[in-house]
Amino acid sequence: MNTPYTPPKVWHWEAGNGGQFASINRPIAGATHNKPLPQGKQPLQLYSLATPNGVKVTMLLEELLEQGFNDAEYDAWLISIKDGDQFSSGFVALNPNSKIPALLDTTNDVRVFESGSILLYLAEKFGSFLPTAPAKRTEVMNWLFWQMGSAPFLGGGFGHFYAYAPEKYEYPINRYAMETKRQLDVLDKQLADNEFVAGNEYSIADMAIWPWYGVLALGRLYEAAEFLQVQEYRHLQRWAQQLDARPAVKRGVMVNRNWGDGPQLPERHSSLDFNGLAG
Repeated sequence: MNTPYTPPKVWHWEAGNGGQFASINRPIAGATHNKPLPQGKQPLQLYSLATPNGVKVTMLLEELLEQGFNDAEYDAWLISIKDGDQFSSGFVALNPNSKIPALLDTTNDVRVFESGSILLYLAEKFGSFLPTAPAKRTEVMNWLFWQMGSAPFLGGGFGHFYAYAPEKYEYPINRYAMETKRQLDVLDKQLADNEFVAGNEYSIADMAIWPWYGVLALGRLYEAAEFLQVQEYRHLQRWAQQLDARPAVKRGVMVNRNWGDGPQLPERHSSLDFNGLAG
């Protein structure tokens, strides 16, 4: 940064400071307005947006339905974070952290928040996409938690300063670009010897990682493909394209999407909602 900054002894929040998403950022928790969440007829109620963290969950739900788990049917309700829907009283009751996605399992009245927790909950509930053998299960969990710990560097770090900050600053962009490329290299080396991230079985680890690093490798995230030279990671490219071709993944990326190019399904209440949408 060109101008040195000396932090004050006590930090004070200035509303509007924070770039593109400044209007929804604040240093306190809790609801800003009273509004109940809608609820449909399906066993699972998902409240989300098609960000990478939201896509993780819709990918898994569509994969479960494709496997024949009818109890994985879900209503997907759009939560517009730019409009502050995540601060409604209904959403805060489901997720006190006010972040998408959030899930309500109406079969047992269980709330689930944090995308990794939702993936684990659904994989265990339906006994799919998570191995039962201890060593294989642990390897999936290794990579699931790797993604949960690494994504803030890619999203909140690189993505914020490269794409969303009000001004471009060399130091943070360089810092987070370096870390993002290191993470891409971690994945590329792992995928050199494995068909999928955690071995040779498709799992929730792949579903957690692909919407972030797979989509980045495909050139669809932050318009940063050339900047990060993502084509260099050929094993990551192979895996990213392999998942991109899966029908359930194609459906999953449409759900709760209301911006950009390509097919969009802002709300989803049955498989029939995909009729007429090219994917």
